[in-house]
Amino acid sequence: MTKHFLGDTAVLLGRSLRHIARSPDTIVTTAVMPIAMMLMFVYVFGGAIDTGSDSYVNYLLPGILLITVASGIAYTAYRLFMDMKGGIFERFQSMPTARSSVLWAHVLTSLVANAVSLVVVVLVALLMGFRSAAGAPAWLAAAGILILFTLALTWIAVIPGLTAKTVEGASAFSYPLLFLPFLSSAFVPTDTMPGPVRAFAEHQPVTSVVNALRDLFTRQPVGADIWIALAWCVGILVIAYAFAMNTYRRKIS
Repeated sequence: MTKHFLGDTAVLLGRSLRHIARSPDTIVTTAVMPIAMMLMFVYVFGGAIDTGSDSYVNYLLPGILLITVASGIAYTAYRLFMDMKGGIFERFQSMPTARSSVLWAHVLTSLVANAVSLVVVVLVALLMGFRSAAGAPAWLAAAGILILFTLALTWIAVIPGLTAKTVEGASAFSYPLLFLPFLSSAFVPTDTMPGPVRAFAEHQPVTSVVNALRDLFTRQPVGADIWIALAWCVGILVIAYAFAMNTYRRKIS
């Protein structure tokens, strides 16, 4: 059964990746908005923002990476929606295909596409002056957090992809996710915020993920933030996966 599932997932993953290869503009579009925001904040607002960091792009990059992921997963919901409307799921049901392999193929495609977008954003940040003294273990830890964060958000994206009535509805869910970094430590330190906003910012998942990535990039001691970030990501992933699979079973039953 496992071999059957892995083989089906690999075939369907190849199908999804071929679709992306034929329209690379989706990856470009995903990376353009975060890059534009990074350019604007560094070169327009950066001089007026005191973060206590030598380089604002160093301070800003972790939040921009999360915005990149939030922007990219909207395409996962869109691709799922188009497959649902196109009758692909019904066609696969009539074949000896592992049912969950269809969803996992879309999820793994999201990981690949977002990884490419994240690399593009980091390369642009390097051109803008981003520098990190982090060694290989820190970079691997940062990559692991970003992968886990992408997985969690992708399974959230699966739910509207399966249930939306329109294309706009399938991708509109990502707007609140794009807004969350603005109410976090991504752009400014949380201690500069008024009381209620600061309380929310310091206790939402984006802040802990941003702080953990920032500490890893700057070779600072990683405190409780990394464990809080992992707890948030794993918790969101488990809940979103359960809801997505339950929704999928109802759709194909």
